Amino acid sequence: MMERVDFLIVGGGMAGASAAYELAAHGSVIVLERESQPGYHSTGRSAALYTQTYGHPVVRALTVASWDFYTNPPEGFSEHPLLTPRGVLLIGRGDQTAALDRDFAEGRRLTPTVERLGRAETLARAPFLNPDYVDGAVWEPEAMDMDVHAIHGGYLRGLKARGGRLVTDAGVTALERRDGLWIAATPAGAFAAPVLVNAAGAWADGLAGMAGVRPVGLVPKRRTALTFDPVFADPADAAGLAGWPMTIDVDEQFYMKPESGRLLLSPADETPVEPCDVQPEELDIAVAIDRMEQAVRFSVRRITHKWAGLRSFVADKVMVVGYDESADGFFWLAGQGGYGIQTAPAMGRTAAALATGCGLPPEVAALGVRVEDLASARLRRP
Repeated sequence: MMERVDFLIVGGGMAGASAAYELAAHGSVIVLERESQPGYHSTGRSAALYTQTYGHPVVRALTVASWDFYTNPPEGFSEHPLLTPRGVLLIGRGDQTAALDRDFAEGRRLTPTVERLGRAETLARAPFLNPDYVDGAVWEPEAMDMDVHAIHGGYLRGLKARGGRLVTDAGVTALERRDGLWIAATPAGAFAAPVLVNAAGAWADGLAGMAGVRPVGLVPKRRTALTFDPVFADPADAAGLAGWPMTIDVDEQFYMKPESGRLLLSPADETPVEPCDVQPEELDIAVAIDRMEQAVRFSVRRITHKWAGLRSFVADKVMVVGYDESADGFFWLAGQGGYGIQTAPAMGRTAAALATGCGLPPEVAALGVRVEDLASARLRRP
């Protein structure tokens, strides 16, 4: 038996779930997820920050276009706010002044609330920083923590409410195009649709190869993180830890943020790996701690948890969204990198609009994004 729908989506992470939710308003949708639960590899291992100043200009535009959804989601989407205040400090040493000035100028293009701070202003906002290390910062007051579980769950519930379905333990083992349909064989059965949406994350190029479609050069990269209990010379310095901003080295050598009464830390590593259930390396953890301890007035007492996630990029670090130019009905939704959650509302709407032949959503186009900025063809030019 083979189940047929209008849109078959491979991958139940944030990209696949948001696109499925939007596409379910246009036709029947099934999402195939290889794991026993969706969002296991990347969605569930995110630093969970909404920041409009992070990434390529196209990424920043898609993030800005996601603001209205996140601050005013559809009724019933979530019982809790999707965003809560956090703020982000991009900090720099004296030798990083040019990088701070550059990021400030770029951030102001779409986010006028961004501020450039001197040393005294930076230390006033973040007294936990080492005064001999930091020289200034860029302050983004409207950066927010994201409730990833609520966002992902809201999309999946919305998909179900619109008649769509998620099938788990359904890794695709074979693909073929026959009689105008993509037919996917999985351990959970066979499924067919005229449109196949490739939202397979780190496995997206592999899925393309299975379909006889040229890859886009996707590179999965390991990102390491840990949580720890900080030790202060004066315990009073720990006051207000829960309200600290996320703090990021301007050259992205490390970042940290409060997390459930502790601190989350990452060396912001981007180590190419094969698609897998990636695990942290001890060297990356040691590097993260060393870099952070140079910049702050506390030390690491005890590591409470450590993990790694996959962030998959193409060469220009912009998502790949749209129909493949050489394969009928094969739709790319890949290369989200570290931006897939903060851009999910705009990306879901964009994917649905392009998949149904409607062009870019007006609010996305108004921010300067073009179809060709997202198309797979850009990666195959000589």
